[in-house]
Amino acid sequence: MKQIDRNHLAKLFQIESERFLKTHSKSGQLFERAKQNMPGGVPMSWMSKWPGAYPIFIDSAQGAHFVDVDGNNYIDLCLGDTGSMTGHSPKPTVAAIANQLKKGMTAMLPTEDAIAVSSELAKRFGLPYWQFTVSATDANRHVIRYSRLITGKQKVIVIDRCYHGSVDETFATLDQSGKTISREGNIGAPVSLEQTTIVVDFNDLPAMEKALATGQVACILMEPAMTNVGIVLPEDGYLKAVGELAKKYGALWIIDETHTISVGPGGMTKQLNLKPDFLTIGKAIGGGLPVGTFGMSEKVADQISKKVEREVIDTGGIGGTLAGNALSLAAMRATLSEVLTDSAFAKMIPLGNLWCDGVDAAIKKYQLPWYCSRLGARGEYLFRPTAPKNGREAMMAADFELEQYIHLRLLNDGFLLTPFHNMALISPQTSEADIAAHTSAFDAMCAELVS
Repeated sequence: MKQIDRNHLAKLFQIESERFLKTHSKSGQLFERAKQNMPGGVPMSWMSKWPGAYPIFIDSAQGAHFVDVDGNNYIDLCLGDTGSMTGHSPKPTVAAIANQLKKGMTAMLPTEDAIAVSSELAKRFGLPYWQFTVSATDANRHVIRYSRLITGKQKVIVIDRCYHGSVDETFATLDQSGKTISREGNIGAPVSLEQTTIVVDFNDLPAMEKALATGQVACILMEPAMTNVGIVLPEDGYLKAVGELAKKYGALWIIDETHTISVGPGGMTKQLNLKPDFLTIGKAIGGGLPVGTFGMSEKVADQISKKVEREVIDTGGIGGTLAGNALSLAAMRATLSEVLTDSAFAKMIPLGNLWCDGVDAAIKKYQLPWYCSRLGARGEYLFRPTAPKNGREAMMAADFELEQYIHLRLLNDGFLLTPFHNMALISPQTSEADIAAHTSAFDAMCAELVS
């Protein structure tokens, strides 16, 4: 296995940094203006983590490509970190949005689209009842509240190094002794995380049962495969065993499919015939518009209805004035019925495998100690030679210095990866030519790294 020479890496990074400045001057000018009224010159703080001296500013995006203000054209393998998994501005979704704009965007009342969307979600994921939010973060917050209501218990089990949006209870990790503590970077936590949360490792059934046996757990919130720290796949039988343990100890099982829908129209829940009590999802199903939703079993819906009083249903911390708005429902209906279809996934998943094949070929060719994980239309390489078993192993495989170089080099070559890890996502608009172009650029980049 080849090791990366850090002095050589520093020289390559300097070359790419200078190249970036030469080819992104207009973005630089806009960035200077942006700093006058936005901290860090960005509309949200995490945007400052993009590689390069400043974020590139976007002019237009269509399908699997976008163009920046300097006229540079990119193959987008980030796709809004799943928010534009459909490809940018898919025609059916845009048409539905344009039509709904003429008829009203929000009125705090249901539309017929809500019936169509909830019916489609029930068919895809196997849960009969659905409610709508503005984001998956909201959906996760709401189902945690409902879980506490139903069970009368307080704590939430989450997976170490998980991500479920900006949900307070999920910003926890394990220290060296296995104690639940606040995760690094957790800003302004309202209470100590050990009061609300128990953290366990992914693929660790004994740890899951030990946490449930405390008798304090209202729910388990988890992705069926980890995606944010790096793709970590479940071991055979793990997920169904988690569901059985949840029932055994009277906890509710929440599956977050926001990213794992990359495996198919019904996500891993459909693929593996899982039976969660709640399911949450957002981003992709709105075709780029902010949306979220959560589904629930008939038993859970019945328990909620018995415990929630109509007189105070608007003050319980569930919902929001824009939840289930007409515009978002129109977008979801078009996206689910005409964009993220069976035929779309039949194209996307083979292209995802093709992208991974190209990465694997370069890893082997240049004897790099890296591993490429696959999750349907999604792929990612980690800087370790074998697949990670849990979030900590995936986290330890990170290499910020190397990652920044790779992202900058590929950005200069016309490819955008998901910013916080080395992940690619394939849209229905991505082509074989797009994948071939990345394979060539990735091979060239690896060759320079080891030269």
